[in-house]
Amino acid sequence: MWSENREVQDGDLVIVWLTREFIQPLQVTAGKLFNSKFGSYRHDDLIGLPYGSKVASSHGRGFIHVLRPTPELWTMALPHRTQILYLADIAFITSWLNIRSGSNVIEAGTGSGSFSHSTARTIGSSGHLWSYEFHEARALKARQEFAEHGMSNVTLTHRNVCRDGFTIVDAADAVFLDLPAPWEAVQHAKSALRKDQTTRICCFSPCMEQVLRTVNVLNEHGFTEITMYETLMRPHEVSQIPSLKSVRQVGEELKDMAVRREERRLRQIASSAASRAKRKREGTGDESDPGEMQEDVSLKRVKTGEGEDGKTSNTRVGAEIRKHSDDHDVGSVDVGGSNSIVGGSGSGRYLNVSRVFPEVRGHTSYLTFACLIPFPPDAILRNSTE
Repeated sequence: MWSENREVQDGDLVIVWLTREFIQPLQVTAGKLFNSKFGSYRHDDLIGLPYGSKVASSHGRGFIHVLRPTPELWTMALPHRTQILYLADIAFITSWLNIRSGSNVIEAGTGSGSFSHSTARTIGSSGHLWSYEFHEARALKARQEFAEHGMSNVTLTHRNVCRDGFTIVDAADAVFLDLPAPWEAVQHAKSALRKDQTTRICCFSPCMEQVLRTVNVLNEHGFTEITMYETLMRPHEVSQIPSLKSVRQVGEELKDMAVRREERRLRQIASSAASRAKRKREGTGDESDPGEMQEDVSLKRVKTGEGEDGKTSNTRVGAEIRKHSDDHDVGSVDVGGSNSIVGGSGSGRYLNVSRVFPEVRGHTSYLTFACLIPFPPDAILRNSTE
């Protein structure tokens, strides 16, 4: 799975990126055909392409991207046999358990193998992962996947660890329990952890009642620094919009608009008066009295948004402000819930805004961590004599 080739080879496992929501693995085999809603693609056309290539369909109506497999992409594309761990939880667990190159790690249960793939890459060839799965069918499928992906540093065992315990003793640097009843495996995990250095354990539980029972058992077996976390991931969409004009600029523009409206109103009044005078001279209309003239002027003021004192009405100003905002496309920005930073080209003409996705994808649970601190040899002797 961890191919170092720059180009796709026959027999390679690749990740096909169709959309952000639709990603799937594909075993490249010469002579086969890959069909999707974005078109048909011959495997022979994929062989020899550099990883990351954009490939057009045979009919030219769609395209896909062919990517090199990574644990992160595998988590997004793997076939689900159980509920899986996602990137936010995996990264936090790996960091807190201090899993690194050369670490010996225990995982129970294996599930769909999302955490297994990430851990196998982290510990490298000098480390080892012991993975346990009580469901036989899932264990067989995961063992097949591990073999196909070349994960030689993983040992998978079909075993009920809550009842039978682990197959190693005093060898693990960290233990991760993703079980319905992790408190039943805490005692066995203590036996499997090393006693010559500080080791760590993590229990992944979706319910608070499970966390409470696990914490009680951890306390009973001498674990310390017991903490519980919940990791939440909030993606932000970042985009650029034209920057807003200053209040001074908007005020000047509104003043200019008011002056132009007044000039237009006076021209309309003058044009109306000239038309009535012309009709009077030609004898085609009746002379209007001063009251009608005043009423006509009032109607003109209402239509142009002018008040009785000749000033622009608040309603008209508000409309102009809204129009100005629409011209600069700020109406689509959630100002109350966004963080904005002036940036871009440095000219101040654009505004970088971020908006939280309304739907946060991903599954998370409660992560209970604890440490097992070894007793000094003299303390062990003293306790035994007492």
